[in-house]
Amino acid sequence: MKNKTVHNYIIVKGARQHNLKNIDVDIPKNKLVVITGPSGSGKSSLAFDTIYAEGQRRYVESLSSYARQFLNVMDKPEVDSIEGLSPAIAIDQKTTSHNPRSTVGTITEIYDYIRVFWANLGKPKCPICGRVLEGLSAHEILEHIYNKYKNKKVQILSPIVRGKKGEFKDVFKSIEKRGFSRVKVDGNIYRISEVPSLNKNQKHDIDIIIDRLTLIEEDRPRALLAIEKALEHAQGLVKMEDVESSSFELFSENMVCPEHGFSIQELSPRLFSFNSPYGACPVCKGIGVKWEIDESALVDINAPTINAIRIFNEYQFFDYLKYPVLEILRKFKINPNTAFKNIPKEIRELILYGSRGNYSFYFEGIIPHLEQRYMNAEESDRVKDMLEGFIRENPCPVCEGSRLKQEALSVFVLDKNIWDVVKVSVDKTYEFFDSIEEKLTDKEKEIAKPLLKEIKNRIKFLLDVGLDYISLGRSANTLSGGEMQRIRLATQVGSKLTGVLYVLDEPSIGLHPRDTGKLINTLKELRDLGNTVIVVEHDHETIESADYVLELGPGAGKNGGYIVSKGSVEQIKKDKKSLTGGYLSGRLSIEIPKQRRKPQKGFLTIVGAKENNLKNITVRFPAGLFICVTGVSGSGKSSLVYDILWQYAKRHFYSSYEYIGKFDKIEGIELFDKAINVDQSPIGRTPRSNPATYVKVFDAIRELFSQTPEAKARGYTPGRFSFNVEGGRCEACQGEGVIKVEMHFLPPVYVTCDVCKGTRYNKETLDIRYNGKNISDVLNMTVDEAYEFFKNIPSISKKLKLLQEVGLGYIPLGQNATTLSGGEAQRIKLSKELSKKDTGNTLYLLDEPTTGLHTDDIKKLISILQRLVDKGNTVVVIEHNLDVIKCADWIIDIGPESGDKGGYLLFEGPPEELIHHPHSYTAKALKPILEV
Repeated sequence: MKNKTVHNYIIVKGARQHNLKNIDVDIPKNKLVVITGPSGSGKSSLAFDTIYAEGQRRYVESLSSYARQFLNVMDKPEVDSIEGLSPAIAIDQKTTSHNPRSTVGTITEIYDYIRVFWANLGKPKCPICGRVLEGLSAHEILEHIYNKYKNKKVQILSPIVRGKKGEFKDVFKSIEKRGFSRVKVDGNIYRISEVPSLNKNQKHDIDIIIDRLTLIEEDRPRALLAIEKALEHAQGLVKMEDVESSSFELFSENMVCPEHGFSIQELSPRLFSFNSPYGACPVCKGIGVKWEIDESALVDINAPTINAIRIFNEYQFFDYLKYPVLEILRKFKINPNTAFKNIPKEIRELILYGSRGNYSFYFEGIIPHLEQRYMNAEESDRVKDMLEGFIRENPCPVCEGSRLKQEALSVFVLDKNIWDVVKVSVDKTYEFFDSIEEKLTDKEKEIAKPLLKEIKNRIKFLLDVGLDYISLGRSANTLSGGEMQRIRLATQVGSKLTGVLYVLDEPSIGLHPRDTGKLINTLKELRDLGNTVIVVEHDHETIESADYVLELGPGAGKNGGYIVSKGSVEQIKKDKKSLTGGYLSGRLSIEIPKQRRKPQKGFLTIVGAKENNLKNITVRFPAGLFICVTGVSGSGKSSLVYDILWQYAKRHFYSSYEYIGKFDKIEGIELFDKAINVDQSPIGRTPRSNPATYVKVFDAIRELFSQTPEAKARGYTPGRFSFNVEGGRCEACQGEGVIKVEMHFLPPVYVTCDVCKGTRYNKETLDIRYNGKNISDVLNMTVDEAYEFFKNIPSISKKLKLLQEVGLGYIPLGQNATTLSGGEAQRIKLSKELSKKDTGNTLYLLDEPTTGLHTDDIKKLISILQRLVDKGNTVVVIEHNLDVIKCADWIIDIGPESGDKGGYLLFEGPPEELIHHPHSYTAKALKPILEV
């Protein structure tokens, strides 16, 4: 290639970050570039840890030290030089928001525009009578009454007391002082000097009679003066009464319902912000939910009262609450061994919810006490973790989840308030704004035009990345990594930046093949704005759409880090060295099973599934088969498999009391003896957790080291080789290997421990060697290296072999658990389950296990899942990957669309029968593959 200048290329020289082998790369600018290769081959090391990290580091270093304290300063990557870098933005899957105040609407800024729209075009209404609240001037009130009551005799009244108890002697004195002679009290007219005494325990209405006149043209000035006086004395209210019929109308110069007193001070954008005290619900403070102890989870009503509170049995920590309960039982002469359901209802209420002023003594109550501890910001994580299983998140009882105060919810555009528009799926929100213009007046159209343009454009970007099923009101902390990444992608397209380097990590994760095309168009749109888009991706359709492909490999870990192939998609396909090219061209493939298993052991049947958007469906899961649950994102797959099936299985097998989704009944659970959910949650929350400790191989390794002659001579036990306890670990860093140094104006820095040099152990422990390696050397080995090293020790090599088989041969045994991807964590869990003794009647559940996997790794994964089923187990996988779907014995397809338009059972049965379904998007995508 000629003319390789920094204007046309990002030129990387000598990249050595992690496992990269001193590689040189030229990446064309303003193109869609896909970096692919096997899992662990160095894709993220190049894209994120080298190119993005250097771009970000240079930007941050150009800022003042004051600004830098608020930003995460990245380490300088191991690379000789990078030229031609633009400002870099990473859109990865790890940056999910944990802030309960963030919603899809606030992240994308669409809600900000909607707030301005509502403030300018909304009409406030009284929530009681539905009357539009319009602040009218005295002149506008005059015009209104002349239009309606012209030539009629009317009374103009000033309503100064409305529906209040009292005698009001001071009020009548004040009226007299102001020079008025007549009043109307409770519908009767009196001279001010002749008003009877009022019953102070009854509600009364008092109006000053300002004037009584016939509304003829000549008396307009007189009527206007009377209206102004009435408004002045009744704080902006005036009552107009038709003398003949005694009917009346109330008018207000403020936005107040004259009938019920409901008022709104001002229509401004902040009224619709749940992050502002002006708009937030006063009860939940704008969070929209209330965290409450679930009584059914906390209490076993059939157990003896003293053992009925489950948290007492599970955690000794809460024993202090037992004593007041025993005292209450003693006081009311109740045997502690009486079943909780058989003690008097009022005593049950007293124990759970407290005395509440009904007794001569005070008791807070177990539930209020536990809720208070959970909500206390200063409470320890340990206590909150204990309470987590008993807590349920319920919509706020006052704002019903809208997060807003009553005033904000009483402002309507057409017939909808702001919550009506943001609580529905974004495709419906788009329909509302797309059809509203024709219903507006010319003046409203002028105000709405620029706002509608921004709102519709930004919602359209969400639709384009396959997120039509989510709502703008959805809390950001409920989004998956893939959903959050696509939201941020849509936001970036909306910002219309140019000259930027975007780095994305597998944006196709969680997307059905139907929506991948939309995602690719969005990536191309980002490129066409004048940006360089680098995507780490395994999805074939995305790779085929790239302008330039870079393949790393050939293997993972130490066997990866090289450039295997580069060029256009066609060049990659022709390259015999390219693994990716082999699959794209058809030279390599994942074979369709020659024979599919048929249901022979019976069915687990969920009858009447109604959770979330599921439409009262009945679904059969055949035991002993490889089952794939398919459907577009948001169709109801997770609601079926996780909210209902997994939660029910947990209660059945493990006595869990977590919430189970709505269904009528489940039949056939007895076909299984246990259920295992192999999910993508981290295998540990601290740097002390690692793959070796999780799969229990480290126990065998420590045992082996303790059996060496030197260790025996010194009396070392397996505990000596643990970095979590005193004895063998380095006490300077307490077995961490690094020491945290707080920096002024900068984030904390972790420096290698000077004493142990990062090994985590003290010198005496490191003296012990097995075949020339100490315990720290072993932890630094990859799974592949460790397998070769311990090949002759079955207790160790069997577990390491399983880690290799799930495609994790490249990860170090001692890798910090918090640095593992969700896909890696899931496969570590899978290998642990494979190492357990098999009963042949286990129900395995997996959610998108192909996340982060190259096609070659997917081939290995399918082989492992088939092996589990061959032993008689049942595997249920939620998956969009067509290679997995085509290898399943049984497909359950949910759809046809997402959200409200989904939740129906479209099909259940073998893949060959699915492809004839007329409305299934999965059938449409699968048909060309199965008909080859």
